[in-house]
Amino acid sequence: MSTRARTLLLTAGLLALAALFTAAFLDLPDFGAAHHPYGQRAVRAALAHHTANVISAVNFDQRAFDTLGEESILFGSVLGTAVLLRQTRGERHVAPGPEPVRAPLRRYALALLPVTVLIGLYVVGHGQLSPGGGFQGGVVVATAVHLLYIAVDYRALERVRPVAPYEIADAAGEAAYVLLGTAGLLGGASYLANTLPLGTFGTLPSGGTVPLLNAAVGMEVACAVVVLLAGFLDQAVEITGPGEHREPER
Repeated sequence: MSTRARTLLLTAGLLALAALFTAAFLDLPDFGAAHHPYGQRAVRAALAHHTANVISAVNFDQRAFDTLGEESILFGSVLGTAVLLRQTRGERHVAPGPEPVRAPLRRYALALLPVTVLIGLYVVGHGQLSPGGGFQGGVVVATAVHLLYIAVDYRALERVRPVAPYEIADAAGEAAYVLLGTAGLLGGASYLANTLPLGTFGTLPSGGTVPLLNAAVGMEVACAVVVLLAGFLDQAVEITGPGEHREPER
């Protein structure tokens, strides 16, 4: 295809997209008006499916397929980082040396570690009831694991954070979300449709598929962040002077 043809095709596509966006914006409700049709419909749908947290109802019920795309973006980002930062020819791994112990910081981090893990799991587990959910709680759990790096040293973190199991759990969380979507197909509805028993409003087993999808996202996000940080923390950069050459280390 010639440059002229590609330019004409791109121009036609952009004009069509601009027309669609213009039509959509003209049909939006007035800014600051008392009538909010989208919010009212989202709240109505959340209550109908016994999900107290409307945000989680939107993320894991009303637009669960979009959330699958967002989770897949994180999964793909971690996969790409692991490939780019993998050990290559000419690199060698050197065990980190001991680091100075800062007693006050160590005591604070060690005391905070179990509390932070518990808070992260609470946020994931109660995502269908209160603000938070798998994305937020997963990041908190991953942060809690790395408090050991602050409290002790990198060797202590490596002992409790073997990367391989976290990589498997990351993939399992992504796969669990994809497979849970088939529950809708088995129930005779669309993919990721909320067809499981809705439970009692305001309790943990409520919202149908919402808490299950939320838990899958929490596991995937927590493990993905751990694997992502492991890839960067394993790298060592050594600055040498002019004319010096040393073998790269990891």
